[in-house]
Amino acid sequence: MYDTAYYDGRDLGCTYSGMESIFRLWAPDARKVSLALYQDAGSYNSEGKVTDHAGGLEIGMKEWKDGVWFLRFFGDLAGRYYMYKIEGRDGGIRYAADPYSRAVSANGARSAIVDLKAWNPPGWEEDKRPPMESLQDSVLYELHVRDFSADPEAGFKYKGKYKAFTETGLRDDEGNKIGIDHLEELGVTHVHLLPVSDFQTVNELRVDDPDSSEPKYNWGYDPQHYNVPEGSYATDPLKPGVRIREFKEMVMALHRKGIRVILDVVYNHTYNVEEGPFEPVVPGYYYRRDAEGKLANGSGVGNELATERPMMRKYILDSVRYWAEEYHIDGFRFDLMGLMDTDTITQIADEIHREVDPSILIYGEPWTGGETPLPLRQQTLKGTQRSKGFSVFNDHFRAAIKGDSDGQGKGFATGRPEMEAEIIEGIKGAVHDFADSPLETINYVTVHDNLNLWDKILKTQGQQMEAGFQEIRDGELVGGGSLREMVERSEPYRSVDKEHVLQSETVKRAILANGIVLTSQGIPMIQAGDELLRTKYGDHNSYRSGDIVNAIRWGNKRKFKPVFDYYRGLIELRKNHPAFRMTSKEQVEKHLKMLRSEDNTVAYMLKDYANGDVWKNIIVVYNANRHEINLDIPFSLTGWKVAVNSKHAGNEALDCIVDEEVAVAGLSMMVLYEEVGGTPRQVKKVEIQYERPDGKYDGWNLWVWGTGYHERRVDFERMENGRAVASFIVPSHVKRIGYIVRLNDWEAKDVERDSYIELGPGQSAATVLIRSGSEHSKKIS
Repeated sequence: MYDTAYYDGRDLGCTYSGMESIFRLWAPDARKVSLALYQDAGSYNSEGKVTDHAGGLEIGMKEWKDGVWFLRFFGDLAGRYYMYKIEGRDGGIRYAADPYSRAVSANGARSAIVDLKAWNPPGWEEDKRPPMESLQDSVLYELHVRDFSADPEAGFKYKGKYKAFTETGLRDDEGNKIGIDHLEELGVTHVHLLPVSDFQTVNELRVDDPDSSEPKYNWGYDPQHYNVPEGSYATDPLKPGVRIREFKEMVMALHRKGIRVILDVVYNHTYNVEEGPFEPVVPGYYYRRDAEGKLANGSGVGNELATERPMMRKYILDSVRYWAEEYHIDGFRFDLMGLMDTDTITQIADEIHREVDPSILIYGEPWTGGETPLPLRQQTLKGTQRSKGFSVFNDHFRAAIKGDSDGQGKGFATGRPEMEAEIIEGIKGAVHDFADSPLETINYVTVHDNLNLWDKILKTQGQQMEAGFQEIRDGELVGGGSLREMVERSEPYRSVDKEHVLQSETVKRAILANGIVLTSQGIPMIQAGDELLRTKYGDHNSYRSGDIVNAIRWGNKRKFKPVFDYYRGLIELRKNHPAFRMTSKEQVEKHLKMLRSEDNTVAYMLKDYANGDVWKNIIVVYNANRHEINLDIPFSLTGWKVAVNSKHAGNEALDCIVDEEVAVAGLSMMVLYEEVGGTPRQVKKVEIQYERPDGKYDGWNLWVWGTGYHERRVDFERMENGRAVASFIVPSHVKRIGYIVRLNDWEAKDVERDSYIELGPGQSAATVLIRSGSEHSKKIS
C-alpha cells in the first residue's frame, strides 16, 4: 500500500487562515484518524515531556485520497494545540504530533496552530537575500547559535539566543567590534548555522534556569520537528510564535549586514524512532531496515531515514523548500549526505534552483557514519555531485592540509613532508579528483566535529599536556574532576608572545592552513573563531560540553588582533579577485600554472587575467618549512607587488619585487601580483640569433648570467632566416651579459669557454649573432 499511496500536493499539515484551518495527514495504513484539539500544551512531567494526550476535543477525519486524511475546521484556531489520534490496522491507538508541524509547544510536545504572518517581525516582507552574482563568491563561516553569544564576559543582552544576532554596536574594552558587527567586518558571505530545527536533548523549560543541572547545550543533530525553529534559542519557548519571530529577526539582521544564512539540516536520521516525527504516523515506512528487518544504523545513532522512498523524499523536498520560502534561508548543508540517495539530493537542488532561487547553496558531507543497506550506487558520495547542482566537503584536501582529525597525524601545514601533490589537487578545486567544477567542492580544515584548528595543531606539536588539557568525553573529564577548573587553569596560548603574535609557530601553522583554503579554487569555509585562535581545550567532540568549552571568547580578538586582521585581509583579497574563484575545469587548466612543487613548498601562478581578473598574473606561495626559502619567479616588466606576506594580508601592495627571485618566510604564505598600467621599469631588449652550419637546433638553449637577475636558462623561441632566435629583457643599467650555448641540461657545450655580450650605454635594444664554434658574438644592431 505504501508504494502506491503517493500524494503530490504541497499542502500537508495544517493550512491556517482566520476563517478556517485545513488539516491533511498522510497515513495510508491507518484504520481511523481523529484530530485532537487542545486549549494548552498539556501537563509536563519532571523530564519536560507531555505523555498524556487524552482529554482533547477529538474530531474524526475523512479518508480522502492517496493515503491522506482530511479535515476542514471552520473558525479561528490560532493559539490552539493539536495532535493526531491514529488507530492502526492492528487495533492499536497512538497519538502523534504532525510531521509537518510549523509550530510546536515547548520541547515539541504538541503541534501548535499559529498565524505565521502575525508573528513576522516588522520589515520581514521587505527582507531580501543579499545580492550574490554566483555561488563561487561564497565564503562560509560555520557557527553554533549559542556559541556566538554565550561568553559571560561579552556584552550580549540575549546570550545564547537568536536575538543576539540583532545586537549591533557591541565593542570590547579596546573598541573592537564583536557579535554581528564582527562578522560583517570579517567579510564572510554566509553564516552556516549548526542545526536549528527543533531538537530533543535540551529541555527548553530549564535551559535558562541557572539552578538546573539538566543539559542546556547540544549541537542539534538529534532532530524532532524538522520545520520548526529550536525553542531553547528563543526568549520564551512557551509561546510557539516567539521562536518563529526571533528566528526571522536573526535572518533579517544577518541579511541587513550582507550575510546570507545556511542551515545545517539532518534528514538522515532522527534522535528517536518511537517518539520521532514519523514512526507513530506510518509505522515501518520512513526508516531503513537491514536484511534481518532490524533498523539500519548507517548514522551511528541507531536509525537512518529511507530517503529513497517517495513520501520520505517528498517530505525532505517540502521541508527544504519551506525553510527557503518561509524563512528566507539561503543555503542548506546536509548532514551525512552519504546516507541520502543521490536522486533525492539532485531533485532538491533542481527544484530549489529552478523554482525558488538559483543562488541558494546546497552541499553536504559525502560519507556515512557506518554501514548502510542503501546500495553504494545510490549513496551520495564524492563524485556523485558532478554537474548536478550541489557541492560536497573535500576531506581529501582537509587531510592533506592538517593530517588526521583527532590524532597527532600531520599534513602539509602541520609538518608532514611530501604532501605537495595532494595540496595541488585541492588548490585546483578537485577538478582532477572528484569534481567537474570548483563550485562542487567545499574546502575547509576543521568544522565542529573533531579537534578544532588550534587544538589540532597543539596536538601535532605535542603541546596539549603543556597547555593543561585533559581528556573530555560527553562533557565530563575522563577520570573525574571539574571541567570548569580544568578550563580555567589551562594555558592554550602559553607559546604565543602577545607582543609578537604572528611569530608563534602554532599561529603560523594555523594561518597557513586556512590561508591555503582561502586562496584555493572552490568554496572556502572556516569554523567560527578560527580568526580568534579559538580553543575547545582539546575536546574533540564538544556537543555536550556546554558553554565553558564551546563559547566563543570575544576577548581573544583584542589579544590576537593581528590574526583577525590577517583573516580579514585574505577574505578581502579573495572577494576582490575572481582569479581565486574560477568556475570550470577548463579555466583552471588554462590559467593555473604550477611554479614549484617540492621540498615542502607549493607555488603556482594564476595567469593571463584568470577569470577576468584586473591583475594580469598572480603568484601564490605556501612555504611549510620552518626556514625561509627562495623562489624563482618570472620576470616582470613592472615588478611583482606583494599583497600577502608573513605579517599582512589584503588587496593593497605591501612591497615590490624587482628581482626574479623572492624570499618567503618560514611557515608562511605569499601572494604577489603583476598588473598592467604600473610604471614600467627601464629595460633593454636583447635578441640573440644562433646559427649552426649543420642546421640541427633541437635541444640547444642558452644559459645566461649578469642579466641583473639570477642566472637562468633561455630557450630559443622560433626560427628565422635559418637561425634559432631567443629574446629576453634586462634592466637598462646592465652593460655586460655572460652566456653559454649548451645542449639540453649540460649534455654538451657549443664552445667550452664562457662568452660575453657587451651592451652599449643608452641602448634600448640589441640584436646579437652567435655562430656555432665561435667564442665571440657579433652585434647586428
